[in-house]
Amino acid sequence: MNRRSIFRTTATLLASLALAGPWSLAQAADEAPDAMIKRLSDEVLTIIRTDKGVQSGDINRIMQIVDTKVMPNVNFQRMTASAVGPKWREATPEQQKRLQDEFKVLLVRTYAGALSQVSDEAINMKPLRASPTDTEVVVRSEIRGRGDPIQLEYRLEKTPGQGAGWRIFNLNVLGVWLVETYRSQFAQEINAKGVDGLIATLAERNRSNAAGKKG
Repeated sequence: MNRRSIFRTTATLLASLALAGPWSLAQAADEAPDAMIKRLSDEVLTIIRTDKGVQSGDINRIMQIVDTKVMPNVNFQRMTASAVGPKWREATPEQQKRLQDEFKVLLVRTYAGALSQVSDEAINMKPLRASPTDTEVVVRSEIRGRGDPIQLEYRLEKTPGQGAGWRIFNLNVLGVWLVETYRSQFAQEINAKGVDGLIATLAERNRSNAAGKKG
């Protein structure tokens, strides 16, 4: 599992969340979780190949798309809370907002440059192992391209009521769950410097990434 393969694969996932086209509430409520992932994946591969801003790694373009498209498809608050761990409940609303904002920028900036390397990949969906009454499921897929197939799993929850539908709150690339990976990093920062220290560290990493330094 090399770093470039993980970056390219996760970039494909992040783009699929961010670049998917609009979907009506009625359609989202009725859509099966694996059908949703297949739709997002197919749409993103088309967009990556045609959007010159995405291909060049234009961070402003990618951030714009994330801000307007990602939220209907992801429970980002749950993703951030899970990554932060128990200290999330002790954080103030302002701290929680800062954590979400900085975490989103970190993810987007980390993988923006890898989008330009996505070319001839295709998505192969695996059979869904779930019952109609399940409210949380794991959708399994693999990305096939120039190298070996890359296993990719999505953890989704069913959202009731207004805006009902499936939302992603974690992902697994080649056996590594994104949230759990960041949780161990965040825990070290929180134990050493508290929640404000974690926010400051994320902000500094984002500033370094924006300046072209390694994050």
